[in-house]
Amino acid sequence: MVQPEPEPQSGEDLLIARYFRPLATHPGARALVDDAATFTPPAGADLVLTTDALVGGVHFFPDDPADTIARKALRVNLSDLAAKGAKPAGFLLSLALPETLGAPWLEAFARGLGADAKDYGCALLGGDTVRTTGPLTLSITVFGTLPQGTMVARSGARPGDLVVVTGTIGDGALGLEVRRNSGTAECWRLDQRQREHLLGRYLLPQPRNALAEALRQHASAAMDVSDGLAGDLRKLCAASGVAAEIEVARVPLSEAARQALARDPALIETALTGGDDYEVVATVPAGAKDALMAEAKAAGVALTEIGIIRVDCPGVRFLDQGGKPLLFKKASFSHF
Repeated sequence: MVQPEPEPQSGEDLLIARYFRPLATHPGARALVDDAATFTPPAGADLVLTTDALVGGVHFFPDDPADTIARKALRVNLSDLAAKGAKPAGFLLSLALPETLGAPWLEAFARGLGADAKDYGCALLGGDTVRTTGPLTLSITVFGTLPQGTMVARSGARPGDLVVVTGTIGDGALGLEVRRNSGTAECWRLDQRQREHLLGRYLLPQPRNALAEALRQHASAAMDVSDGLAGDLRKLCAASGVAAEIEVARVPLSEAARQALARDPALIETALTGGDDYEVVATVPAGAKDALMAEAKAAGVALTEIGIIRVDCPGVRFLDQGGKPLLFKKASFSHF
């Protein structure tokens, strides 16, 4: 009996098999040969889903390294999971590729994506690839898990809770300014190490997933800081029906950011509203602060108390050293 010859694979099939099938290590991904994947959460667990789209020329520079573009796309989603107290489980990828990007670019992209997928325990489950005449566009949807009913929402902050934030604020927005204008670093008198720090924080976020479990156990509310501390904290307070007072002098800044502000104090607005931090802002009952701080230290994540949740003041107030509220031209980054 003559066996029928196998049908030739399409270019898309070959692309998926070569670059992305090695990343699909979860059995539910079915080696990316099916139309869909399956995923069964652990018993007694909720599934947490989040998605972000990135567009060349908007969220990254078209000539950024392919591996860092891939890692940034995954990490901005992992940052959301960290703020919810969830553990990464897997992700879907949709990729719209310009014809100008060939095999070397795809190899680097898949290499960076695969490295982070392994490091964060978040395997590729499926997705889609298409060609586009427009800019490179990619969207990642990440799945996470946590015990049922324990997700840290934006809406849990209560009067008297303390406001804390991870890492340092403003580096991503200041790094973008340095990336846009090569003379900026010289104007701010940054040394090479400071310049590279700011550029690195813009290019590659550092999601705080190591702190996710501690946030789940101790935080009353949390969200990741993607559009600027001022605007994102305002969103959290609005969801919770509360207000906040923040002491600007207590907001953690890197050495590089402090150097930039020393040359141009007006940059504090860029640092607080510019976005691209991918840190976590959270509220915690006063009685739980020490436990959260201790677990953050053990996890190697810097955590700083910067203010308090109130109901007797309007909105979110950022107070300077004299106790005077700062007024911002624009509270946060917005696409619209």
